Amino acid sequence: MIAKLKIMAERVLTVGGGGREHAIVDALARAGAEVCAVMKNRNPGIARLAKEVLLAKETDVAKIVHFARELSIGLAIVGPEAPLEAGLSDALRIEGIGVVGPSRRAARMETDKGFARSLLAKHDVPGNLRFGVFDELAPAIEFAKDADFQLAVKPVGLTGGKGVKVEGEQLKDKGETISYIKEVFDRSIGGIGVVLEEKIAGEEFTLQAFVDGTRVVPMPLVQDHKRAFEGDLGPNTGGMGSYSMQDHLLPFVEKEDLAMAMESMRRTVEALRREDCEYRGVLYGQFMLTSKGPRIIEFNARFGDPEAMNVLPLLESNFVDICHGISNGDLSGSNVSFARMATVCKYVVPAGYGLEPKANLPIEVDEKAVAREGARVFYAAVNEDQGRITTSSSRAVGIVGIASDLEGAEASCERALMHVKGEAIYVRHDIGRKEIIDKKVARMRAIRG
Repeated sequence: MIAKLKIMAERVLTVGGGGREHAIVDALARAGAEVCAVMKNRNPGIARLAKEVLLAKETDVAKIVHFARELSIGLAIVGPEAPLEAGLSDALRIEGIGVVGPSRRAARMETDKGFARSLLAKHDVPGNLRFGVFDELAPAIEFAKDADFQLAVKPVGLTGGKGVKVEGEQLKDKGETISYIKEVFDRSIGGIGVVLEEKIAGEEFTLQAFVDGTRVVPMPLVQDHKRAFEGDLGPNTGGMGSYSMQDHLLPFVEKEDLAMAMESMRRTVEALRREDCEYRGVLYGQFMLTSKGPRIIEFNARFGDPEAMNVLPLLESNFVDICHGISNGDLSGSNVSFARMATVCKYVVPAGYGLEPKANLPIEVDEKAVAREGARVFYAAVNEDQGRITTSSSRAVGIVGIASDLEGAEASCERALMHVKGEAIYVRHDIGRKEIIDKKVARMRAIRG
């Protein structure tokens, strides 16, 4: 009698405990991986899917490497940006572990905005903006005074997506712009230094791609909504929700626009390789579509949050195989495909999020009822203790509707949201709706002339 061989599931380490990481873990589980997760909060969705869980700071490199070594991990995916800046990818690679996540030097495309803009300028990457990088206050103020265009003020380092302020929006005039520049230096917001960029008009979109150091493999386009309130009003947040289309474009983005954005991404990856900063991971390009085509707002060194929740549920290819292609520097054999479906993600957040959020309040999700509505649940910045889930001061639960078209996906998401209950929660309901998208299309048509 011939004994049957038992095929062991591959152990994959994930780092991070947010909605993005829940989507990553879900995609790994669908690909047959055995997940071992590190997170600072006990995300119930991740914990349920993981074989092993370590509750630890996601920047505690030594503890995470020890955990990976003990479990004989062969592949790791780093979700958030802070562990990349802390050098976690480098430390894991030294241990012989394949990593989806750029080195600390390559991750500067996100963690050091001055480095990113300067690299784009040095290598003449299309889509760059007029800018100045300053590590002293006086020349920054002089640049602001002399600029004959409105400015976006960006602290050089990480601020959780909440440090950027734009003249004519959060900053009403040049005087407020200069005052905020002083505040950035006085309070060392995002480190020491500031990047001043020209303000541009248009519609933002996100292009995420798998990158193996040379090849850039795109995912469906997504549009995120940063403003807290409906109608794109209120303070900037980490992202209130997002949508994607069944054709993998957006209503205001043409195929030619996508081709131009892809060229900017490829040229950026090539520039990093020339600077001996080979990039292996997920590259997130935030673009503004203008009258002159896509312009680069910023690059991030990981999946977007919430954008990961739009694209990963649509992934038809084996995610573990793609991750190996990235970590090995060879995606040539990876057949990357996504379902031709639309998605709408709306975040359930604590009341006051973006200003003075309430925290530590219970939240309940009827996951089976959400699934019956054709939607998915991704837990984010919540904590689970003995089956009780409570909110933090950040985004709590992402609900993603999936359907053959945008109208169906938005309706699915709204039906599913009825099965999320909490004492003090808020949802921006206009995301993915025809009224707001029609305004964006009309605005883009006017800008294009």
